[in-house]
Amino acid sequence: MKILNLIRWKNLMMLALVQLLIKYALFEPFLKTTELTITLNGFGFGLLLLSTLCIAAAGNIINDIYDVETDLVNRPSKVIIGKRLSEKTAYTLYIIFNVIGVLLGFYLSNLVGRSGFFAIFVIISALLYVYASYLKRMLLLGNIVISILVGLSLLIVGIFELIPAITAQNQVTQLTFFKILFDYALFAFLINLVREIIKDLEDIDGDYKMGMHTLPIAIGRERTSQVVFFLILLPLFGSIYYVGNYLLNYELFIGYFAVMVVVPLIYISIKSFNAKTKKQYHHISNMLKLVMLFGVLSLLLYPIVLK
Repeated sequence: MKILNLIRWKNLMMLALVQLLIKYALFEPFLKTTELTITLNGFGFGLLLLSTLCIAAAGNIINDIYDVETDLVNRPSKVIIGKRLSEKTAYTLYIIFNVIGVLLGFYLSNLVGRSGFFAIFVIISALLYVYASYLKRMLLLGNIVISILVGLSLLIVGIFELIPAITAQNQVTQLTFFKILFDYALFAFLINLVREIIKDLEDIDGDYKMGMHTLPIAIGRERTSQVVFFLILLPLFGSIYYVGNYLLNYELFIGYFAVMVVVPLIYISIKSFNAKTKKQYHHISNMLKLVMLFGVLSLLLYPIVLK
């Protein structure tokens, strides 16, 4: 369990669920009814899934290695490295997961005939290391980078499934589905960006002790809470625009987004504006994770209403 907790298995399962939904709820059901063409069979998709999970696991490990001292202040009961697992073992696991993930990415890129795609895995792996060791200490930059990587974890399915299969005949269809995926990736980016700032509010004591330059430390808790309030408006109004512009004729979508995304985001925005304690910030962070999950689960509705 200590290794599972170190790699944050719950977050990895959510990542796997997201990629599975993209493959089997957004793409597969429309292969016969549209001109959509995908590249990966079950084996190829399994390689993509395993590669991204390994690189993400490595990123979680290196993040915990660099966060030991801050975590001893912010969440001492959850510290694994140095207590239940040595730092040397953690580094070994980091290297193993990274090597497996990158090598699988190399093989997969050549399998689909796009060897250049291998660079994506190398860049993601490198950014996760740079984020943990340097960027997360910088004002907003670390928050933005890690949120981009979260969005990329959705887009990478479209990159490998759609782009290699583009032809003159199916180009419009391929790009339409890629745009749908991009909108979901943008939603994930915005929600995660807000959540990263909320986590900075939650961890302000340990971050201040370690000399980090996070937004709450730079401008204070109250102003950061106000920033969070306005940032939440972006996915909130973005979701309303998306449904109103593309899915207005589908009552199931309207009802789902209203209940599972819009209302929770309104609740979160109100809570964030008044939040002051570590417990309140932790609650908001968990709510944002749920909203991201509910947003992605809406992919299950596409084969139902667009059949």
